[in-house]
Amino acid sequence: MKKNIVLIGMPGCGKSAVGRCLSQLLEMPLVDTDELVEQEAGRTIPELFAQEGEGAFRDRETAAAQAAAAMQGVIIATGGGMVLRPENMQALGSTGLIFFRDRALEAILGEDHSGRPLVGSQPDKLRNLYAQRIELYRKYAQYTISNTDTAQAAAEQIAALYRGKEQI
Repeated sequence: MKKNIVLIGMPGCGKSAVGRCLSQLLEMPLVDTDELVEQEAGRTIPELFAQEGEGAFRDRETAAAQAAAAMQGVIIATGGGMVLRPENMQALGSTGLIFFRDRALEAILGEDHSGRPLVGSQPDKLRNLYAQRIELYRKYAQYTISNTDTAQAAAEQIAALYRGKEQI
C-alpha cells in the first residue's frame, strides 16, 4: 500500500501550491480537504463560517480528514486548523506521512489572506493563530520542511524524503 503524503501548516504557508507541485513530481493525485468540505457543503468556507460557525466547519473538516485518510496513494493538502482535533491527525497519520511546511511567519504575513475567515486582512490574527498552533504542527509532523522559498523547492524536498521512505 502506497502511503499518503499529508501537508500541514499555517494558513497561507502554501500547502495547496506545494501539493500541486508534488502531484506533478510524484504523479500522485492531490486531495485538498478544504475543497472536500466545500464540495460536500455546497458553499465556500467563508460562507460556512458565516452561516454555521467555526464548530460546524470543524465537524465537516473532520469528515473530510477521514475521507481523505481512507484514500490510498494521494497527496493531502489540509486546512491550517486540521491539527486542532487529535482525531483528524490520528486518521491522517494512520495512512500517511505528515509533512509540516514551516514557512516564516513574516513571509506569510506579506500576502493577501482576505478570503480566510480566521485571518482576513489583520496580521495580528495570523500572529495569534501561529502562537496557538505552532506546537501542534511540530507535535504531529514526522518531517518539517523549512528554509524553502518556493513551493517547488518544498515539493522537491518532500519528494526526496518520500522516495527515500518507499525504499525502506
